[in-house]
Amino acid sequence: MWKGVCVKKIAIYGKGGIGKSTTTSNLSAALAARGLRVMQIGCDPKADSTKNLMGGRKIPTVLDQLRERGSGLRLEDIAFTGFAGTVCVEAGGPTPGIGCAGRGIITAFEKLEELGAYERYQPDIVFYDVLGDVVCGGFAMPIRGGYAQQVFIVTSGEMMSLYAAANIAHAVESFGKRGYARLGGLIQNCRNVEDEDALVARAAAECGSRVVSVIPRDRAVQQAENQGMTVVEALPDSSMAGVYGRLADRVLEVAGG
Repeated sequence: MWKGVCVKKIAIYGKGGIGKSTTTSNLSAALAARGLRVMQIGCDPKADSTKNLMGGRKIPTVLDQLRERGSGLRLEDIAFTGFAGTVCVEAGGPTPGIGCAGRGIITAFEKLEELGAYERYQPDIVFYDVLGDVVCGGFAMPIRGGYAQQVFIVTSGEMMSLYAAANIAHAVESFGKRGYARLGGLIQNCRNVEDEDALVARAAAECGSRVVSVIPRDRAVQQAENQGMTVVEALPDSSMAGVYGRLADRVLEVAGG
């Protein structure tokens, strides 16, 4: 896949609302600020994964642009440059009540390949930000389609978040036996529930994995997002920017570099 392109491909999964897009965007920003070429592909029908890399602006989605432009679609219509040169793409979703959001992800991936996105931008790392309430059809595409090499799951100590994390981990294990993506670990995005560290550590152990990073709850995240930015961009000298920088180190370590 992607002839001539040597790239780390990582999927970030998590229950809706757990903070996976915030985490992914700050990861992208931290790595891009170091000079790496980063591409972030939002795989959530809400199409807001890359908003804080784009100054608070939601970009046109692949599916919307396909519907509008058809065979005349160009790469420039669906790939946009954000903070520190990040390449931002949103798969988008079907018309509400019609069609399958998972199928939309597959269509978006196929179109990016057809238009030569990876060859043109030559990313060092690609992040797929994927809704993890369900792991079926197109939502599993980053795991089973040969796209992602590693999967990280964002979770808190809340029951439903841990339940979703366990389901995602099980899916990754099943696909991993066939040579697809492997689970890199859990990212604990704190909600300050009782015994949260122990709960998440136990969940990681039960799925044969580990907690690779703990992200504390901090007002800096909301302050940055109110400006339409990541913490890394808005508050580069803050302790939270350091947290995301260390997370970036761990992700690169697990991904093999």
